[in-house]
Amino acid sequence: MIVAGVTLNPSTSDLPGGSVLQQIVNGLGAWALIGCLIALLLGALMWAIGAHTQNMHQSSAGRRAVATSLVAAILIGAAPTLINFFFSTGLKVR
Repeated sequence: MIVAGVTLNPSTSDLPGGSVLQQIVNGLGAWALIGCLIALLLGALMWAIGAHTQNMHQSSAGRRAVATSLVAAILIGAAPTLINFFFSTGLKVR
């Protein structure tokens, strides 16, 4: 069986609506970061109230919410780089 010489060069300008799709992705990223900020603020509030009232369950839930929102923000910021890294790594497979 002969393998055809197939290539892949992603471009947002090759199909109609590519720029609109990029705007949608940018908007979703902004909403996701706003969600992370809200979760961080609520988690910090829960952590503070739990620590002040000596409620260990509420305090640990607040700490978890803070950590989760920070990790989510890191993943959102790193998502394009991670996707491009794995895509370029996949192109090197022979």
